Amino acid sequence: MTTIRQVLREKGADVVTIMPNATVFDAIRTMADRNIGALVVMEGGKVVGIITERTYAREVVLKGRTSPTTPVREVMETDVPYARPEQSVEECMAVMTKTRLRHMPVFDQGELAGLISMGDLVNSIIGHQEFTIEQLIHYIRH
Repeated sequence: MTTIRQVLREKGADVVTIMPNATVFDAIRTMADRNIGALVVMEGGKVVGIITERTYAREVVLKGRTSPTTPVREVMETDVPYARPEQSVEECMAVMTKTRLRHMPVFDQGELAGLISMGDLVNSIIGHQEFTIEQLIHYIRH
């Protein structure tokens, strides 16, 4: 059973953040520059939400807002489940699937420890399956 701690160890625990008073344009530009799909919104050292490309599409574009004038605070998601490092990849995948989320912050003892995506979890499961297959092939041949 692979844990979120192991996933973060492999992918890295760097989290790109943004302030809630930044514009959505700044958030989208940051995501594009970093080739990522989500930013954790922080204020005063505390996580207050998350903004994603999906948030942008639904809360800005479809509602006729403009990204240069809309603050992140007005569109960010604030009720986001989080993961803990000791949780399994499968457990987090189930939560993300049920809540239709693609990104989930990871907290360790109350501190932001990373950000996982559905892609990170899928890659972890595929890697584990490939390892298992290789081991079975090796066992069968010897």
